[in-house]
Amino acid sequence: MTTSDQPAQGARSALWMSTTAFTACFAVWTIFSIIGIDIQRQLGLSETEFGLLIGTPILTGSLIRLVLGVWTDQFGGRVMQLIVMLSAAVATFLLAYAHTYWQFLIAALGVGIAGGSFTVSTTYVSKFFPARLQGTALGIVGAGNVGAAVTKFLAPMVMVAFGWNTVAQVWAAVLAVIAVVTFLITRDDPDLAERRRTGTKPRPFAEQFAPLKNLQVWRFSLYYFFVFGAFVALSLWLPRYLVANYHFDVKTAGMVAAAYSVPASLFRIYGGYLADKVGARKIMYWTFTVSVITTFLLSYPPTSYVVDGIHGPISFRVETGPLAFVVIIFVLGFFMSLGKAAVYKHIPIYYPKDIGAVGGLVGMIGGLGGFILPIVFGMLNDLTGVAQSCFMLLFLIAAVSLVWMHVAIRQMEAEATGAATRDLPALPEMQPVHTPATAGALKGAVIEDWRPDDAAFWEEKGKRIASRNLWISIPALFLSFAVWMVWSVVVSQLPRIGFNLSTNQLFWLAAVPGLSGATLRIFYSFMVPIFGGRLWTTLSTWSLILPALGIGFAVQNPETPYWILLLLALLCGFGGGNFASSMANIGFFFPRSQKGSALALNAGLGNLGVSAMQFLVPLAINIAVFGSLGGEPQTAVSNGVTTALYLQNAGFIWVPFIIASAFASWFGMNDLAAAKASFAEQAVIFRRTHNWIMCWLYTGTFGSFIGFSAAFPLLARIQFPEVNALQLAFLGPLVGALARSFSGGLADRVGGAKVTLGVFVAMSIGIVGVIWFAGAGSFAGFFASFILLFIASGVGNASTFQMIPPIMRKEVARLEPHLSREEALREADRESAAITGFTSAIAAYGAFFIPMGFGLSISTAGNAVPALVVFLVFYVSCLAITWFVYARPGGLLHDEENRKKPGATTPSSGPLTAH
Repeated sequence: MTTSDQPAQGARSALWMSTTAFTACFAVWTIFSIIGIDIQRQLGLSETEFGLLIGTPILTGSLIRLVLGVWTDQFGGRVMQLIVMLSAAVATFLLAYAHTYWQFLIAALGVGIAGGSFTVSTTYVSKFFPARLQGTALGIVGAGNVGAAVTKFLAPMVMVAFGWNTVAQVWAAVLAVIAVVTFLITRDDPDLAERRRTGTKPRPFAEQFAPLKNLQVWRFSLYYFFVFGAFVALSLWLPRYLVANYHFDVKTAGMVAAAYSVPASLFRIYGGYLADKVGARKIMYWTFTVSVITTFLLSYPPTSYVVDGIHGPISFRVETGPLAFVVIIFVLGFFMSLGKAAVYKHIPIYYPKDIGAVGGLVGMIGGLGGFILPIVFGMLNDLTGVAQSCFMLLFLIAAVSLVWMHVAIRQMEAEATGAATRDLPALPEMQPVHTPATAGALKGAVIEDWRPDDAAFWEEKGKRIASRNLWISIPALFLSFAVWMVWSVVVSQLPRIGFNLSTNQLFWLAAVPGLSGATLRIFYSFMVPIFGGRLWTTLSTWSLILPALGIGFAVQNPETPYWILLLLALLCGFGGGNFASSMANIGFFFPRSQKGSALALNAGLGNLGVSAMQFLVPLAINIAVFGSLGGEPQTAVSNGVTTALYLQNAGFIWVPFIIASAFASWFGMNDLAAAKASFAEQAVIFRRTHNWIMCWLYTGTFGSFIGFSAAFPLLARIQFPEVNALQLAFLGPLVGALARSFSGGLADRVGGAKVTLGVFVAMSIGIVGVIWFAGAGSFAGFFASFILLFIASGVGNASTFQMIPPIMRKEVARLEPHLSREEALREADRESAAITGFTSAIAAYGAFFIPMGFGLSISTAGNAVPALVVFLVFYVSCLAITWFVYARPGGLLHDEENRKKPGATTPSSGPLTAH
């Protein structure tokens, strides 16, 4: 990057030719948004298949951005731009000769190389300009997004006149010509020229990737996922949306989509200028605030209302017409453009030596948004039948981004001002009468002095307070697990009461809570230090009311739209997310020597909520628990027998307990002033190889436990419709939870790696048993095999986490040799706790993938065998990894586990019992 206050020589040609090149690349990158419509019609593609087709080029262009950014730093932008453009031109030309869907997908992967031009262009151009001009310069480069509008404006005309094949060939030829011209006109960037002059070697990959450990970089990536990824997704999706929902022809749809793309691209230049003049933070606030408002308006589906008025029914309809839609989309695109420029304003300022790696990562995540979102848009259309569901998703992403940004800024400001902020009154209106005596009086039950490892303090005061918080936390977590998994029972009963849902839709309902719950765990891990354990436990417990009441009302009417059921299933994920914050909160209260047992009680008894729910709900839905207040029963028909069913009780039965638990949390729990955990300090685990290995292994244990808990009731009903398996479903989670509770000592005595080996052997046998007995039609063998899976996974839940502390003690000693013994132990404890929390979040995705695996298997193959075979292969891989990395002679834990004496135990090293 130039060190003077003026642009380097060659800056003008580099800027304008790079912008031209990126414009051409973007036109090619989004070519499927137009020609894909004809291809969909020609091949008869579904919505999901169409979304995959138009998203595949975005995938390639996104994934290669990270490495292209580094290569541009090393080899220069001129040569990398030439390689990228010529490669994409060849793939685009060959696209005209594809005939089958798979051929189109393979060709689309090559077309996607064009998307990597953005990282090459921004990395290259930024090196010519000083910091005060980089926002404007990169804004101009980013305006190459207008290439999407070029395609939407011109491609329909060419396609109508000559066919989509000609569009591909012409676009490829233009791209090749611009590639050659750009290479000939531009010159090497100043950094590359200086390295060549001095003979300096480029920095190695590892050094350039080092900044990626910063949370700030990943937060910027989320922002760019929305402002750029959603822009690309809408560029691809709008023609299809306009044709389907406003009945435009393809030419008109292309013109309207261009009206969105052109200003949304050109205003990126203005966004760069504003970021230089008024500051990137203000631009980001404007962007996300307006985006939340506009996506909310766009996400409201056309709705007809009938109000019982004084003089009779009053009917009216709320609907976004085509004119209003275009205006709102234009506003959204304008602010997205400002946000794109504001995000990239930060990168060359804070990471001048790592523009390629950091810019490549941010660009990659943003580009992945352009790949993932169209596929999810199509999937949401297939699942919900609501065209506006795509904007509902964008509203959620924008809202999360705004909240995260604001919380991060407030936390930074609070850390900078310290006591000055903490001593402010709770409300600004109190400032005139605020005195030192009133400081902190309205902050609630905050304990400033907390020393659990001080034996005298613990016996005199700490033990009583910690125990009270623990025993209030346990029922809250118990209810969270119950609500999280309640759909595992509800879905098996929906067909009986008249819901006309496919098998795949039912498995989606069982799986979606796992997806949202696992995702929320990642974020919930950081909520306690921000909001306090007392407030967050109260809020997170109250959040369970939404799905509990919603399910109770929704299941009473078989005409309830599927998308509402899907939304309620997503909301049940609140229960899954609560685990992470609950464990983090309780961990702060107890001394190191008692953390293990305290967290075991919190996790183990909370985990029993799954089994209790699967035992109580089948009983509750057969009786009028709430009398007339609970609503009328539904008529259920099974094997020709008609019965009355109160399925609403599956949700309503938890409401009184949720209310009681929420009040108990608010009035009985405490906040600890010392309860803080810096993400930056914990982020080191993302560079630890064993963190990712343990994620894999723990997904095999806890992921299986929670996934089978969610899927077994419905799977058993489908495989054995003549058996009322619902009465026995609770036994699996029960024996799994108990096995986990009683097997911790086994792992301590024998060794976590050895026990984990046995676990995966047993789980492989269990899967083979399920396959065999399902084919033989033996429910007894089928059920016994699942019980074996639950017991083995329960034991594995304990043994895998028993492995983490000794692993990290060895790894920290090896990787941080400069630390003293005491510092190394503290670091190992901290990293062990962080890995425990992160792996629990990743493994929880098993609650989504296992039911979805069964659903896809049954819908495509007619039985669950393909899914079970995939699970078997996964368990064998876990077995092999455990043996090779940890248990074999020479493995990381072999010496330690084999020199133990009988009866010896491993010292407690922190929270090893998270689920």
